[in-house]
Amino acid sequence: MSDVLELVDVSVVRDGRALVDDVSWSVKEGERWVILGPNGAGKTTLLNLASSYLFPSKGTATILGEQLGGVGTDVFELRPRIGMAGVAMADKLPKRQTVLQTVLTAAYGMTATWHENYEAVDEERARAFLDRLGMTEYLDRKFGTLSEGERKRTLIARAMMTDPELLLLDEPAAGLDLGGREDLVRRLGRLARDPFAPSMIMVTHHVEEIAPGFTHVLMIRQGKILAAGPMETELSSRNLSLCFGLPLIVEHTGDRYTARGLPLS
Repeated sequence: MSDVLELVDVSVVRDGRALVDDVSWSVKEGERWVILGPNGAGKTTLLNLASSYLFPSKGTATILGEQLGGVGTDVFELRPRIGMAGVAMADKLPKRQTVLQTVLTAAYGMTATWHENYEAVDEERARAFLDRLGMTEYLDRKFGTLSEGERKRTLIARAMMTDPELLLLDEPAAGLDLGGREDLVRRLGRLARDPFAPSMIMVTHHVEEIAPGFTHVLMIRQGKILAAGPMETELSSRNLSLCFGLPLIVEHTGDRYTARGLPLS
């Protein structure tokens, strides 16, 4: 399997502070990664590197065979090959657009409709992705009127619209109630287990949000990687305790994970 993402000795420094520090990490085709860590650990920085919107201060970052800052690399040709869903994208999308329009605009790499003439195949694809995420009944609803869960599902459908080779999910379950979270985790699990789906990287704070089908985990704290590898070996109580800085117990039941703190003595 070839590398979809490869970071070698990468640091990102802002105002004298290393947001990520000497990180080496690779993601191969077909792998589904979860990035775990506390606030300020460097999770979003890693995702921004993977999206090509952030360049390393030192080290090399190669995405889909293209080295960031390398000779001949055009990030504007690279970015359509990467799908991204997160709060940052939601803030750029017009609230007056319908759900269907919100997904369709991704076909042209735009956030708002202008005078595009969408082909029938574009609309069929948009409808298919929305149906897969349980949004068929909401096609004509305005994006700004959606609940948090409906908005997250629309964003994931939009990220899939360009048939990306790498799908990045920035805290997709953040702000959802229990029902919304479980519905989204179920749908992400179906996507993660699809052999034709792109390689995936998801940022989260909570192991309960890890969908079945995700294969690997990376734990980061204060900009440094503490653990990275297959879920079954690296998502341990010891590693999670080191990552979050307090004693935690990880439990694996069926195809889901949970974590809890030890009781105070």
